[in-house]
Formats: sequence, C-alpha cells, structure tokens
Amino acid sequence: MSDLTKMKIADARDALRKGDVTSVALTEACLSAIDAADTLNAFVHKTPDIALEQARAADARIGSGDAPDLCGIPLGIKDLFCTKGVASQAASRILQGFKPEYESTVSNRLFDAGAVMLGKLNMDEFAMGSSNETSVYGNAVNPWRRGNDDSALTPGGSSGGSAAAVAADLCLAATGTDTGGSIRQPAAFTGITGIKPTYGRCSRWGIVAFASSLDQAGPMTKDVRDAAIMLTAMCGHDPKDSTSADLPVPDFESMLTGDIRGKTIGIPREYRMEGMPEEIEALWAEGRKMLEDAGATIKDISLPHTKYALPAYYVIAPAEASSNLARYDGVRYGHRASLAKGDGITEMYEKTRAEGFGAEVQRRVMVGTYVLSAGFYDAYYNRARKVRTLIKRDFEQVFDDGIDAILTPATPSAAFELGRTVKDPVEMYLNDVFTVTVNLAGLPGISVPAGVDQQGLPLGLQLIGRPWEEGDLLNTAYALERAAGFVAKPSQWW
Repeated sequence: MSDLTKMKIADARDALRKGDVTSVALTEACLSAIDAADTLNAFVHKTPDIALEQARAADARIGSGDAPDLCGIPLGIKDLFCTKGVASQAASRILQGFKPEYESTVSNRLFDAGAVMLGKLNMDEFAMGSSNETSVYGNAVNPWRRGNDDSALTPGGSSGGSAAAVAADLCLAATGTDTGGSIRQPAAFTGITGIKPTYGRCSRWGIVAFASSLDQAGPMTKDVRDAAIMLTAMCGHDPKDSTSADLPVPDFESMLTGDIRGKTIGIPREYRMEGMPEEIEALWAEGRKMLEDAGATIKDISLPHTKYALPAYYVIAPAEASSNLARYDGVRYGHRASLAKGDGITEMYEKTRAEGFGAEVQRRVMVGTYVLSAGFYDAYYNRARKVRTLIKRDFEQVFDDGIDAILTPATPSAAFELGRTVKDPVEMYLNDVFTVTVNLAGLPGISVPAGVDQQGLPLGLQLIGRPWEEGDLLNTAYALERAAGFVAKPSQWW
C-alpha cells in the first residue's frame, strides 16, 4: 500500500499546496488501496471515474491559488448520503437501483470545498445496528484483529464501512451519521476519531432518515485536527432543513491550542455500569488523570436519569423510524415485489416491505408502530419523550454548574466477533449505553482513541460538550489525544 494513503488531511493539504503531491496521485493511491481491500467490504459502490474527474479539477483549483482546506482530499461517503447519479441505498434492498437526481447538502458542501469522492461506504441497513451486520451488502470487517486470532471482528455500526475504510487507510476520512452512537462507537472500535456535532449543526437534507429528531452527520477521521478541518466544511445553515441552526460556523481548527487549564471536566457516576470490563474502567481513570495533568479540574457529577436513556431511545427512535420508513412502498422508486393476479395496493405494500426490509428494520418498524398506536401512545411514546426532557435537563444543570465537558467511556467493550449469536436484540442495543444520552439531549460528543486492551484492540474515550461549542470540545479532545499518544495501527492482513 502506498504511504500516500496513510496521510492525514492536514498533512495532505500542506503537501498539495506545496506541490509535493497531486490530488490525482493521492486519489489513484486510494483507489488502488480500495481495490486491494475488498475483503473488508468497506466500499460498496466504487466511483473511480468521478473521483479522478474531481481530483483533476482540484489540482487545477490548487494551481490557481483558490484551495479550501479540503481541496483535493479523497473521502468516502456513507451510503446514507444521497449522491447525485450514484447508487444511494442506505444498505437496504428496498432502495435497490435508486440513484438520486440531487446531492445531499453535506456532500455538496464537501464537493464545493474541493473534496474527492472515492465511493459509497457500507453501513447497517437504514443505520439500524451496532455491528454492520444488517447490511444488504454483507458485513463490513474491522481491519483490526485480536493478537494471533484471525476471527473477523465488527467495525461497529451503523457507520462500520466508514470506520473500517479510515482505519485501513483506504481514504483520508469519511462521512458518518450518528443517531444513537453510530459515529462514536465504530470510531472507538477501529482506533479513529469520530465527532457527532450538536443537533442542527449539520444539515440533514438529502440524508436518508432513520429518526429525524436524533440523526446528525459528522466526520470520521484519523485524528482530532482532521475532524476539526472536515467538520468546518460540513457545517452551516441550510434553509432546506427546518432543524438546521442559523449560526455562524467557526474555524474549528484554529481553536486547537491544547490548552485546557481552567476547564472543568465532569465524571458522571451513573456511567459506572455493573459488569463493565476492568480495562474500560482503567482507561477511564487514566483519561481522567491525563486531563488533570493537562491542567483541567476534575469533578464528580450526577446525571440521574441516565439509566432511563436506553429504554427511552428504543421507544423514540423506532417510533420515528416507523413514520419515516412508511414512504418505502414500491410505488415511486426502489424495489417493488412481483404481484400475483388479483393482488391490490395493500398486497403490493406488504410484499414489497417484506422483501425489501431486513429483519432488524422490520423489528424496529413494528416496535415503533406499536408504541405510536392508540392505547399505547401515552404509555410508551409520550412517557419516553418526558424522560428525554429530563435527560436533557440533567445535562443543562451540570453545564450551568460550571462543567465544560464530560468524560465517559465510548463503548462497554472492545470490538467483538462478527456472527456472534445474539438471541436477545437488547444485548446488541446495550452497545449504545454510553452514547444515546448525547443524541437524546442533542449535544456534541466525540470519541478519541486512548489505548488498547490486552488483546491489542483499540479502546476509545468519549467527551461530551456544551451545545454549539464543538470548538471547545475539539480542543479538549486534542489535549486528551496528545496526552494519550495513541499511534497504533492495524497490521495489514487483507
């Protein structure tokens, strides 16, 4: 594999501007790496022609002196983002053959900044999953392995393809989306950085919806500086998205000083879960010490409604999914089932959805429809919304008390084996235990690789920030990253 693909965005940006490398050379190196890594199943729709055309345009732009930070940088785009003229299936059979006539706002911003699209990335179907095992394309595979064990591991989900591609140096960075942890959990499982910005910071227009009040796009990168560069390009007000915030977007990279003296970091006692592995507990304690040594004040805090977060999330998210996925009916686009003579519109809906949706999506749609039905709406959905308000208030009170950021584990374990038998879906849902509160409260959260477990697999720590203060959160993450000094990479076996 060429060393070009191992470059970070910041290094590549500087090399491109100096003329040490061209975007075409960088793009060709990534395309070769992608072709050699089909075993990882990270890229599911390759777009080499588009990539090289964009790279040539980027080189011309750089030559003219008009080069934004992302100009000429090869990226992967999660299959949830609609990309004009390119298959955008949300990893579902029901959207087979769908090629949008429009571009999502986020991908459009990236292309306006001169970024190069290498292709579309694998994910859990409709972003529903924590292990990238619900995809119509098959499993994405983590480039990391446990010691001498060659068992295939999950890269996490739902942005598993994005995480695997960045960790394996197939692209310099990738887009992800996060509804309950789908950027931060796979980032932790693969030893990369992933940030979910404040709800409303990135436009959701043109991103296939899962749960509209929770979904948020964000970057998945090789380090914190790259996350800051890419997030600046992705953010901004969009009149096409009614939930998009009309706020100025700062230059997040310029806020990375690494100086966190005078900052107060909260440690929530409710995140000490029963049965949490000792390695996660030890890493959390180490992260606390790192931030303290960097000059921050550490304070124990309470977020009392944390224990209700998972049940509330798994009522609200399926309810919104049930509403959003009702549009997939086989009428206008995507898959349509073959009908028997005499079948009517109802049979077409039923057969199309039975064939088009996978088991996990069907499960969540049925749960969502149930909690929204007459007689259960107040008992489940309305109650979950009230709990969500209490969780949000917990965070508001903590921030009002002077806490600048909150440190927690990112995941309850390191990456686990693909194909592991899970009889109870709740066991899989527990992967989101540290991340869903951030989505319910609409806050920014970032996962930073901070160590490895006894088997050599990466572990991440999560920082949760104040709303709209991504710059401050990124700077705290930068201080943590520098203290942790995580440089481990997976050994290439693919």
